[in-house]
Amino acid sequence: MADLQKLTIGKAINLGLRRAMEEDPKVLIMGEDVGKLGGVFRITDGLQKDFGEQRVLDTPLAESGIIGTAVGLAVRGFRPVCEIQFEGFIFPGFDQISSQVAKLHYRTQGKIKMPIVIRVPFGGGIGAVEHHSESPESLFAHIPGLKVVSVSNAVDAYWGIQQAIKSDDPILFFEPKKLYHSGAMKSEVDTDTTPDPLFKSRVVREGTAVTVVAYGPSVKVALDAATAAEDEGKSLEVIDLRTLSPLDLEPVFESVRKTGRLIALSEAPSESSLTSEIAARVQEECFYSLEAPVLRVTGFDTPYPPAKLEEHYLPDLDRVLHTVDRSLAW
Repeated sequence: MADLQKLTIGKAINLGLRRAMEEDPKVLIMGEDVGKLGGVFRITDGLQKDFGEQRVLDTPLAESGIIGTAVGLAVRGFRPVCEIQFEGFIFPGFDQISSQVAKLHYRTQGKIKMPIVIRVPFGGGIGAVEHHSESPESLFAHIPGLKVVSVSNAVDAYWGIQQAIKSDDPILFFEPKKLYHSGAMKSEVDTDTTPDPLFKSRVVREGTAVTVVAYGPSVKVALDAATAAEDEGKSLEVIDLRTLSPLDLEPVFESVRKTGRLIALSEAPSESSLTSEIAARVQEECFYSLEAPVLRVTGFDTPYPPAKLEEHYLPDLDRVLHTVDRSLAW
């Protein structure tokens, strides 16, 4: 019998971490304020109380030290889960991630594994100051040796964090912070089932006129746009990428061969981004199926703006619908 719980994304990650720690004593959690406080978003709430300070470690404010320590723990057979408090704070640890975490398995010809998960709250929409609302996921997807995951719903959050922890490869796990505790994003999670594979895209809404591909916080925008477009007689097919590296674009190719049109949606700036890669790959694979150019709806190529301007920066329903009209006008 299914064990169903209606969870927010934040609670789903919390329960996923708890289950991973119960099943494997080698799983450790470390980061700034993850212990007594339970993290600034309360994602690790209650874990230190139940598992102790030896397994849920409050660290100094030193991302390079957090990641470097995780590398040593991984070499010794542990499975560390590092929390980066906000995505803009990850860059002091960028050298460790790109030079050590991503390369040690390859450099040692497979003798040393790096089962490290780096949790990264990302994206805008919370009215925060500079360094607290960025979307740097394309930088990490570009680094060979890393896998990059971005969840958009509670089901993937619950199972995805457990699957990432069990992986012997290092995984950047990007979490849409503005949706952590959204009641509108609650969904039923079956905690006693076989989950979908981690590195596979998924069609989350079927349609016939235009394909919209998104990930993380942008999936909700795409689904809202599909609902609004339906009232205008336009059928949008929405695909959640789920994993950003490696990209599983076969469902996207199949969809574009049906609709003839594609819109790639993301909060990140457009220059040299995942939406650029998607556009290039679809043009290569689906050239003779395209009825219009691949179009993109993204953040702007500027640093993230002050909170009072972020609603103008972030892709919203109106920008997606306008782009749908542009695509259908060809």
